Amino acid sequence: MKILKHLFDNNREWSERIKAEDPAFFEKLSLQQAPEYLWIGCSDSRVPANQLTGLLPGDVFVHRNVANLVVHTDFNCLSVVQYAVEVLKVKHIIICGHYGCGGVLAAMQNKELGLIDNWLRNIKDICHKHEEALNAIEDQQTREDYMCELNVVEQVANLCHTTIVQNAWKQGQPLSVHGWVYGIKDGRLHDLDVCVTGMDQIPDVYRIFRQRILGEK
Repeated sequence: MKILKHLFDNNREWSERIKAEDPAFFEKLSLQQAPEYLWIGCSDSRVPANQLTGLLPGDVFVHRNVANLVVHTDFNCLSVVQYAVEVLKVKHIIICGHYGCGGVLAAMQNKELGLIDNWLRNIKDICHKHEEALNAIEDQQTREDYMCELNVVEQVANLCHTTIVQNAWKQGQPLSVHGWVYGIKDGRLHDLDVCVTGMDQIPDVYRIFRQRILGEK
């Protein structure tokens, strides 16, 4: 019972199925890691990156946390981003939230939940920033869905404001940051039409190399 035998059985079946399709798959996988995508998603067990995108192991580098946040003091997330951008040279970073996100919904309430309240404060700041627009939405479900989308948009901005991403752009590295949201009820990914590919798409105040850019104009 302690070894969770059914999970090992599942793993063996999965491994054998992959090898039947491509006998050299795991050998090739062990030699290198060269994904084109970094996925920053929610820890929710219903939102697995590889399955949603139809990608195989080795195709996507993944970081997950509660409510898919990119916080400038979260060195766990930033370390993942740095490795993905500077070492793996990913070409796309996808920040994917999901409708019905428990972290987002909790942040929209005035309840004490414990330690996680400190993490949810980052989402509460977004709620406060967009309070007028959110309050104008009468339907609760629609308001919650919109807040999940706003959270993704804010995290895309947060990521683009990091020195990691801006250094990549400065060096001419092709890198796009995308904002998506996943619908658990229909299993579909939705593009929020948020895609940042360079320094010129972010406000001057957040540009680490603002002086050099302004001097070139």
